[in-house]
Amino acid sequence: MSARDTALAVLIACRKSGAWSDSALKAYIARDGLDRRDAAFATRLCFGVIQNRRLLDFYIASFLSGKLKSLQPIVLDILRLGAYQIAFMDRVPSSAAVNEAVNQTKRFANLRAAGLVNGVLRAMSRAEALPEPKELSVRYSHSPELIARLRENVGDALLEPLLKSHNEVPPTTVQVNTLRAETEEVRQALQAEKHPWLADCLQMESGNLEALAPFARGEIYAQDAASKLAVLAAELRPGMRVLDCCAAPGGKSFAAAISMRNEGEILACDLHAGKLRRVAEGAARMGLFIIQTQPRDARAYIAEECERYDAVLCDAPCSGLGVIRKKPDIREKALDQIAALPKIQLEILQTVSRYLKPGGTLIYSTCTILKRENEELVQSFLQGSEDFSLQPFAYGEINAPSGMLTLLPCVHGTDGFFIAKLRKNV
Repeated sequence: MSARDTALAVLIACRKSGAWSDSALKAYIARDGLDRRDAAFATRLCFGVIQNRRLLDFYIASFLSGKLKSLQPIVLDILRLGAYQIAFMDRVPSSAAVNEAVNQTKRFANLRAAGLVNGVLRAMSRAEALPEPKELSVRYSHSPELIARLRENVGDALLEPLLKSHNEVPPTTVQVNTLRAETEEVRQALQAEKHPWLADCLQMESGNLEALAPFARGEIYAQDAASKLAVLAAELRPGMRVLDCCAAPGGKSFAAAISMRNEGEILACDLHAGKLRRVAEGAARMGLFIIQTQPRDARAYIAEECERYDAVLCDAPCSGLGVIRKKPDIREKALDQIAALPKIQLEILQTVSRYLKPGGTLIYSTCTILKRENEELVQSFLQGSEDFSLQPFAYGEINAPSGMLTLLPCVHGTDGFFIAKLRKNV
């Protein structure tokens, strides 16, 4: 199975069953036995098409004699794959993109459609310049509603840089388990680059991370720099007792255990037991034996846990609008689905705050940039919780004197991410 065929299979799965592209990619890459290079190619094709769908449809429509809606869905999938390679992948010869698309059409659609695909893509590849859409929603493939929501939260100056960043290919960011390996040795083994501002963090091309030897040896795990920064802000020390109340997929628990030198106690909780099994497997793979897991609804208060922990990490369920570049499917989700999130987030924060010892640290974080889930949510919590106060934190040149920080991909090179550091007053 070729990388192009794998990418096409993922696009079909996303269209037919509403599958998330990242999980579908992992499944189909494993099914088709792609090596690291082909896996990276399939990933870029799939994400690139989803990231640029509105723009690709605009290009295709410009060279199509009929209407897009009249095309067989799989033919449109194939056209989008071919158009993406022509428009965005300089290293792929246009002739190869056209020929492969025609072959896919013959094998997966029909011979008659192959002629249409050939005509559209060849016309596109021969054009001196591709047409320029005027609307931001087409140029960056975001719904008008989403663009309006993002503008409200980042302002006009950052809006277009943010939209552009959502369509860029992010590197795979991994953290080094310094209890098992030296960062420089791992960097050389992976042929990776050092992260520009975060220690023991590496960046590499996307691919099947789990197929790499350093992963199998427990020397690395996947985690964005922003998420790691949230743990560093807690200033954890060996011997502490820590609660990670929304732990899956486990990155913060792993980072906490490493910061604590594997000394102390970490309870990683999540609503979904299946996700916690992956956390436990990751902890075992990396030798992080201080991590224990427990299925739990973070909104349900457990009296026996009152004031038991030195630190609580609360990475609350959120709209995910900070990780659009990694989960491009999010940009097409209906925004009314996220309306109830602040109520849930506040309930979680109010509940887990009761587990903190006086003088302890509470980290509230999300992978969204919406103020209603971030700054406004924290202020709502503080209005009803006089025992807590915001605490400044910093890491290198990144400084949060207010105790709250929003990171953006177009500014910090990370996921869009929010961190608030609170202290329970003595």
